[in-house]
Amino acid sequence: MFTPAPESSGARPTRVRHRVVGLMLGLAMITYLDRACIATLAPDIMRDLDLSKEQMSWVYSAFALAYAGFEVPTAWWADRRGTRRVLARIVLWWSVFTMATAAVFSFTSLVVTRFLFGVGEAGAWPCVARTFSRWIPLAQRGRVQGIFFSGAHLAGGLTPMLALALNHWLGWRAVFVIFGAVGLGWTAVWWWSFRDDPTEHPAVNAAEAALITAGRLPVAAAHEGWPYWRRLLVHRNTLPLCLAYIPNSCAFYFCITWLPTFLKEKHHFDAMSLGFFSGLPLIFAVAGDLFGGQATDWASRRFGLRFGRAGVSAVGNTVAGLAMLGATAVHDPLAAILLITLSVAATMFTLGATWSTCLDIGGAHVGVVSAAMNTAGQIGSVFGPPVVIYLLRRFNDWNAPLLGLGILFLLGAACWAFIDPRDRVFD
Repeated sequence: MFTPAPESSGARPTRVRHRVVGLMLGLAMITYLDRACIATLAPDIMRDLDLSKEQMSWVYSAFALAYAGFEVPTAWWADRRGTRRVLARIVLWWSVFTMATAAVFSFTSLVVTRFLFGVGEAGAWPCVARTFSRWIPLAQRGRVQGIFFSGAHLAGGLTPMLALALNHWLGWRAVFVIFGAVGLGWTAVWWWSFRDDPTEHPAVNAAEAALITAGRLPVAAAHEGWPYWRRLLVHRNTLPLCLAYIPNSCAFYFCITWLPTFLKEKHHFDAMSLGFFSGLPLIFAVAGDLFGGQATDWASRRFGLRFGRAGVSAVGNTVAGLAMLGATAVHDPLAAILLITLSVAATMFTLGATWSTCLDIGGAHVGVVSAAMNTAGQIGSVFGPPVVIYLLRRFNDWNAPLLGLGILFLLGAACWAFIDPRDRVFD
């Protein structure tokens, strides 16, 4: 039980919550480091294991399938048990299987390893959302979500260059070992320094605890039974929120899977520039993350919660759709990658509002609500890579997948007309 220290009365709040944000930022960067490197290393992996593009597509999808399948159960576990132990298990597991990728020897062994990697990583971001719901004051959640995603996308953008450099000197198998080891170090720091609730942390004073917990919902007890799951599935916000998130996942997965191949085959980028331009959309996504997080908090204060979340998300997805459609109409390679970059940055602009909506409507069940949304998003991750190759084969044109992405963004923007972040799912 938390008891304020006598000397903390009237004291300035401590800043342990900032350390928690720093840990989550590190988690975001490691997550995308381990996810994104395989696309950059794919040519060497395909050569050494004698894989076709279709086979590599299913390697990508194996991760996403496992990630989607275990997302909700892992988040449900975190809602019940807290994120300290669950996130420690998640990062430990995925780091081990990142390192195990170095030992694959065939298509089957690679698919199995990536599937188990996805099982381990499932639930990571809903755990982050739950951590923020317990540690971050209500008025700062959009900004913090933007900071979190900026770290993820910065790592995703820099990973191609880092992976190419290490691959040149050490080979692709050593890259997986090095990247996996980083996660093991994070796990040790996390377990030593984090507590599930600020009131349990010895370095948090009474002023910071009061700042964080003001207006926060208590931990809920009911996490099981058919009425619980039915409430989640039939609530008016659940379906449109899930559908609205699919195009974002499709765009991200395209960036970390087939974008390097698209740039090489469609626009003939050379090896020297490929690493930079492959990472450019995710590097510029950092600006979208940060501005989007600030925008949703500002708009929510200025115009109300619904416009601050739904309006910001709808505008971002509309810009993303128009920019991606524009990329199919230009012939200049630089113009094409810049329009793709604008599209990706615009959809990442919506992430602060989107994940803050999960916190708004999820209340004490934010892990499960955000997991439901993220699971739906993984539909795009599972089917996106093979669909890209199908469209390429069907129309013999790399613009076909981009056209599909542009349409998805516009449909995602329309979904936000049906979402009201003021209407909580459970509470």
